[in-house]
Amino acid sequence: MLDPPLSRRWRAIFGPRGAPPARLIALTFDDGPYPVTTPLLLDRLHDLGVPATFFLIGDDAKRYPELTRRIAEYGNEIGNHTYSHPDLDKITPQQVTAELTEAKDTLVPLSGERSPARLMRPPHGRFTEATVKAAQAAGYDVVLWSDAPGDWHPTTTEQLTAHMLKFATAPEIAILHSGSLPTIEMLPQVVPRFRAAGYRFVTVSQLVRAVGPQGINDRVHIELKTDPQPER
Repeated sequence: MLDPPLSRRWRAIFGPRGAPPARLIALTFDDGPYPVTTPLLLDRLHDLGVPATFFLIGDDAKRYPELTRRIAEYGNEIGNHTYSHPDLDKITPQQVTAELTEAKDTLVPLSGERSPARLMRPPHGRFTEATVKAAQAAGYDVVLWSDAPGDWHPTTTEQLTAHMLKFATAPEIAILHSGSLPTIEMLPQVVPRFRAAGYRFVTVSQLVRAVGPQGINDRVHIELKTDPQPER
């Protein structure tokens, strides 16, 4: 009698193999909106057909309401990045709640979206257990990231591109910034490479619905080898 094939023996010992990781990537942009770089970023994302999630500062959104509306009109998602961008690990839970509420009351009417009342990201990624509990008690999911290319530091388009390709995971949430020109210039280099590797660009909410929190935690590294021509 012939031995059963290796795949059958593997399943008998270890059970069925899990599904391959979802090749989904959510580009997130913190801060702003800003009167110069945000329109450039929006046009670039629109030209590339990439939806994104913008974590906006309430005070900046109030200064530039037309940009806040435009972000939503272009099919992007808006999250809450507090009203005045404080370090949340240095203020009380009551102050955390007040920051989120004031930002929500600004962002929701301007954008017509409910996501500023559901998604928040702590400024600078600074938080405590009390911060998280206060945000969750106010109805928020706290959104961090799986990759930080570091565009808040002085950097170049080439450095950002190399980082994103080297540290790609599936799935992925990348933290970027609305005020970074090298980031805007990097997108036509990076987007086609991810797509050629089978990735789909989604918002944070779409990614969470597709894979759940555990799927985000169980991400795997993906080596991107393809080098298509940049999209323009």
